[in-house]
Amino acid sequence: MKWFSDRKGLLLLCAATLLNFSCGCGSEPVPSASEATLTVSPAAVNATFEAQTVTLTVNATGDWGVAAADKDWCTVSPSGGIKGTSEVKVNLATNRTGKERENTITFRYGSKTLEVPVKQGFSEEDLPPDPGEIVVPEGYHLVWHDEFDEGPLLDPAHWTHEVQKSGWVNNELQNYVNHQTSSGNKVTEVQDGSLHIHCFKEGGKIYSGRVYAHVGTGWQYGWFEARINLPKGKGTWPAFWMMPVGNDWNTNPWPMCGEIDIMEEVGCVPNEVSSSIHTQDYNHTKNTQKTHAMTIAKAEGEYHVYALEWTEDAITTYVDGKVQLAVKKSVLGSGHNQWPFHYAFYPILNLAWGGDWGGMNGVDESALPVTMSVDYIRVFQK
Repeated sequence: MKWFSDRKGLLLLCAATLLNFSCGCGSEPVPSASEATLTVSPAAVNATFEAQTVTLTVNATGDWGVAAADKDWCTVSPSGGIKGTSEVKVNLATNRTGKERENTITFRYGSKTLEVPVKQGFSEEDLPPDPGEIVVPEGYHLVWHDEFDEGPLLDPAHWTHEVQKSGWVNNELQNYVNHQTSSGNKVTEVQDGSLHIHCFKEGGKIYSGRVYAHVGTGWQYGWFEARINLPKGKGTWPAFWMMPVGNDWNTNPWPMCGEIDIMEEVGCVPNEVSSSIHTQDYNHTKNTQKTHAMTIAKAEGEYHVYALEWTEDAITTYVDGKVQLAVKKSVLGSGHNQWPFHYAFYPILNLAWGGDWGGMNGVDESALPVTMSVDYIRVFQK
């Protein structure tokens, strides 16, 4: 027993005893940090866009911890485990970003780390709409459209030009001609995937274009949409609107016949676009018209989508998907003088110059020539 009298030997014996106890009474040694092992299956996560939970199986020879890079859409639980086989839940939120996203899950054991990459796909439905892609409103189907990808002139099978001298309506200053002036300068042309309606001065007169889509048939009810880039300049008065097909002006004059203005803007009030309806009882001559206006950043100079949803009981207009004007027959009244919107109307695109509204603050001819550009026009019905 002399060996135990040696303090150094006693300490060594105690240390050995404690080590064997912590390892399970000497059944097996604790691996060092350099000897620890850990495996994860699967070694990578490749998931679809839906919200889901993916299970990882972990086999380790000692304690371990785990964490996902700081992403709200990707979390893990639990945050760690002990020696043996365990499970880790990878929780993924729905991917509505319109693009694939990635993250990394990191396991730490001893002095080592192991990384599991995470990739989550996306849904095609969540991609932002391509301006050239035809997006069909829910519950509707496409019945007619013009993407203006064939030119240089409008197709007369679908379009009709108005021909009128200045002063014809609203004291406007432009002369409307069919396609072009006598000298060959075009008031409308199809180029670079858009319809361009030009307004310019020639020979001391102002010329511009006003065109009707399917003027002889039109459509009764539906979703009408156009993507338009408005011109700049004091005196401009561009519009996207609708009037009744084959109207008898003697028995059903304006405003009794009805008018739907999807978009109007005047250059003397830049970037303020408005929508209106006009009926016998609700019109601007009585100061009772139903109108709503909103200012849109860069309505002049950039394309925006202007739309109308017209049903038997309601008229709603939109700018870039945001409601502009909303009126209901149940509120205004169901009589013809209150709600004449019970027959087919046809769409109109035009660029006026001056007039009662466009010229209310005068005109600036130095702004000429100006152009209203239309990327497309589409008609949907239920």
